[in-house]
Amino acid sequence: MSEPSRPTRRFQYIDQGDAIYVESFATIRREADLSALPVDADRLAVRMIHGSGQVDLARDLVVHPRMVAASRAALEAGAPILCDTTMVATGVSRGRLPHDNEVRCLLTDERVPSLAAAWGTTRAAAAVSLWEPVLGGSVVAIGNAPTALFHLLELILDGAPRPAAIVGCPVGFIGASESKEALIGFNAEYGIDIPYVTVKGRRGGSAMTSSALNALAQENE
Repeated sequence: MSEPSRPTRRFQYIDQGDAIYVESFATIRREADLSALPVDADRLAVRMIHGSGQVDLARDLVVHPRMVAASRAALEAGAPILCDTTMVATGVSRGRLPHDNEVRCLLTDERVPSLAAAWGTTRAAAAVSLWEPVLGGSVVAIGNAPTALFHLLELILDGAPRPAAIVGCPVGFIGASESKEALIGFNAEYGIDIPYVTVKGRRGGSAMTSSALNALAQENE
């Protein structure tokens, strides 16, 4: 088989991977207003904006003041990352993880369908209950299912171990905004203070959530 040849270049564009990243982050910093965020959360915000392509995301980001420090400390201590979907888990850059941390998604566990049917909920929510043995001190990442975030908060209220931090960015039109408001008000309502990052409204998703994890994994942009 012959080697492929590059097509004739007809457009002007940056095509070096490193240069694309550098210019992307520089563009975000020029265009986005990050002034309302905690001082140590700028790289987190830049990565999340990069993952969404929306500089106006900055105005809807809500970052707990201890989110970055708590997440990094947990990951450096070897904490697992628990994800609601395989898309979130797949988006984590393993090379950025400080302690070869385990990245887990239990959505395909054989117990999930029967639990979801018995409880009358989504499979994503049912899978959250399977996190309980390793939930304490973990970093949780929910990027798709609002029911998973609601279920997590209910699990904690029932006495489950508390994660070190929550990336709560489920996307959608039904329950997404409400689940994130529940996360934002969790400490005020129930006196349980868990560091988190979220984005108000309907926006969210796998790319945004895994981008947040990649930012939290190490300080280097």
